[in-house]
Amino acid sequence: MRVLNALLFAFLFFGLQGSAQLSGRIQDASTQEDLEYATVALYRQKDSTLVTGVVCDQKGFFIINAIKPDVYYLSCSFIGYRTKYVENIVCEKGAGKMNLETIVLEIGPNQLGEVVVQAESATVINKIDRQVFEASKFQNSQGGNVTDVLRNLPSVAVNGLGEISVRGSTGFVLLLNGKPIQGDAAVLLNQLPANSVERVEVITAPSAKYDPEGKAGILNIIMQKEAVVGTFTQINIRAGLPSIEPYDNAESARRYGLDATYNVRKEKWNFSFGANYQRNDLAGRREGDVFTIINDTLTHFPSDGERSFDEVNYSGRFTVDFEPDTLNTFSLGFYAGKRQKDRTADILYFDNHAISPANGTERLYTFQYFNENLRERKGDFILGSLDYAHTFRDRSKLSASLLYEYTLLGGPTTNRNLGFPNTDFVYQDEFNTNDNPLNGFRFQLDYTWKPFAFGTLETGYQYRILDHTGDFVYERRNNITGEFELVPEFSSEVDLTRSIHSAYAQLSGKKGKWDYAVGIRMEAMDRDFDLKDKNNTIDTTYTYNFVKPFPSASLQYELNERTHIKAAYSRRIERTTTFKMNPFPEREHSETLEQGDATLLPEFIDLVELGVTKNFKGDHYLFATAYFRNVENLVNRVNTVFNDTILNRIYSNVGRGRSLGIEVGGQFKPTKNWSNFIGGNFYTYDIEGTFDNRALNTHSFVYSINANSTYTLTSTASLQFTFNYLSAQNTAQGEDSRFYSPNLTFRKTFLDNRLVATVQWQNMDMGLLDTNEQRITTQRPGEFFTTTNYVYEVDMILLNLSYSFNKNANKAKFIESEFGKREF
Repeated sequence: MRVLNALLFAFLFFGLQGSAQLSGRIQDASTQEDLEYATVALYRQKDSTLVTGVVCDQKGFFIINAIKPDVYYLSCSFIGYRTKYVENIVCEKGAGKMNLETIVLEIGPNQLGEVVVQAESATVINKIDRQVFEASKFQNSQGGNVTDVLRNLPSVAVNGLGEISVRGSTGFVLLLNGKPIQGDAAVLLNQLPANSVERVEVITAPSAKYDPEGKAGILNIIMQKEAVVGTFTQINIRAGLPSIEPYDNAESARRYGLDATYNVRKEKWNFSFGANYQRNDLAGRREGDVFTIINDTLTHFPSDGERSFDEVNYSGRFTVDFEPDTLNTFSLGFYAGKRQKDRTADILYFDNHAISPANGTERLYTFQYFNENLRERKGDFILGSLDYAHTFRDRSKLSASLLYEYTLLGGPTTNRNLGFPNTDFVYQDEFNTNDNPLNGFRFQLDYTWKPFAFGTLETGYQYRILDHTGDFVYERRNNITGEFELVPEFSSEVDLTRSIHSAYAQLSGKKGKWDYAVGIRMEAMDRDFDLKDKNNTIDTTYTYNFVKPFPSASLQYELNERTHIKAAYSRRIERTTTFKMNPFPEREHSETLEQGDATLLPEFIDLVELGVTKNFKGDHYLFATAYFRNVENLVNRVNTVFNDTILNRIYSNVGRGRSLGIEVGGQFKPTKNWSNFIGGNFYTYDIEGTFDNRALNTHSFVYSINANSTYTLTSTASLQFTFNYLSAQNTAQGEDSRFYSPNLTFRKTFLDNRLVATVQWQNMDMGLLDTNEQRITTQRPGEFFTTTNYVYEVDMILLNLSYSFNKNANKAKFIESEFGKREF
């Protein structure tokens, strides 16, 4: 037995001494970004025999174990990139651990454009779990905000009200540099300058390592960040010409902005500063027609008037990164700012009348009045974050993150019904305001390692807590005393507390031509919603808790070097906001109240998709993804009649929503100077359920198309035309009409590309089209009918200037709001 043990020990000892471990890292050549899921294959150099293959982890690292003494070469590849070979890797006896220098991959030949100084990068790169879009490809967005970038993506549509949807759903989660926010995505995206965005990742079926929020998946906005030692300074200036079309608005729209970024990187330290100011007004009008029926009396009140927006945003950011060595990274960040968006709706109700019986012709009365309405929405905020990451010698990684946010939301709405044409006569003068201080905290801990030869294991824990209070005050002027008096039925105090514990485990890897990722996330949520009225007669706490699993899985197969197919499943949740849960009505304008439901349930979603990616010769590629989304506890805004001239909009769980569709996109380059990128989303949307003891069953076919055509005039000048189209779409009680916008951009660079000038012609119309115009219609037979046509500004001319004081691409990461902007 002793002899056997000695032989076994000697066998193991000398066997281990005769094998080695090879490690390395793979990055993008132009951006220095780590290439997650890049493939590395090891071959014997003398006969090109494949020894083994591995897939890189999240940070682009790979490890190959048990390498016997010999001479090898590596084949490093990733979809859309040139394959790179590393030859003459000599493994001698007792070599132990061998670490290669960073290997960089360049965009592949099927993605190249006309080469002047450097290769043209791809508009989109498809990965196993996401599509990655380069923001600089969309010239129509430069000088604008991130929303202007998103409207070019195949999955995304922006309607006439500025609402952003992904695959037809406004329920998506926004990440900034991989960090989740809980704020209103549209507001946040309208605030961030497009010039500071490097790329956008669309993750439609996220894995278990991400929060399960968002029924349409995740949009990850990657901001520019410093990559090399030195300094970087960039200043962007934007100015717009006066409105061309008349809209009879009380004030002219103003559009101008300035944003600047300064970054300095010195060895172990990286300091980044950013400041942004934007004034982005939008002129417009609305034309409406409404009638209600109560007790066989029809009240009809058509309207016409101004609906415009004045928007001002300014903020400042600061981050500092410290890397004491190659294994540890610390990051501290602050972000603070103010924002305000005023919506003016000064409407003339020019033929207000009542008829009884409803199917008769004789009027009971006829009069007209002028509604002066201004809604101000404000938000002051400050955020702070602290991050730490440690990479172990075996390339496993531990990271921790803390985020705290304080946001003060609020803003009054004034609503005055005046006589017409004598507006000195006051029928009704109302004022409602709210203060919504919000505190949010998030702690996250993640660990990644490779305990198995066949895959990488990722685990993590997260704790989040949100405390959001609101004081809603509604007052009406007493026409006799002239004093404002509290209206109790519209005034309330609310307090939402939501805490979430979650933990996940995910296994991902590659085997031959297969890539896979499978995981599960367990989440425990406690939600308390405390509601009080101003008369102290109501003090009720609504509680909703759950412990639920959220599984996910994705699989990709390489048919050949140019063709990949993939399938994915993800279980998601869409949480309710405080505003949608407040059951006390809020006066929006003369004809509308809005209220929530204190017992509103979150939506639970199942996402399934199947996709294919094909690269062709001649700079062409095509991708298509079929998907199915099932939503339980669907939340929809539905209307009821409050009184003869006021509708009440209520957020309610109306049943189930189902979407079945296909998303397609591709890049085509007919000539060396002409490149085209086009994407579309086509789906059927069904709503089945009930509201107010009545069945809701609607069905429609919806599609959106985003096209982008760029012609290179010279090496420093180009012309780009974009077209965004959204078809009509059904809602629980009506339909939103089609909406479209064509745009033209001329881009010219000067001073060795340091100065970039763009002239944009946005919302092209020329009096010939119905650009930037959308009609919203709702109805309930026998009770009400409402249709409103929103006509917003067209033929807008903007000039943008961007100057960089050196050529180092800025890569500074900034933190962003996780909590408050959703409520804003």
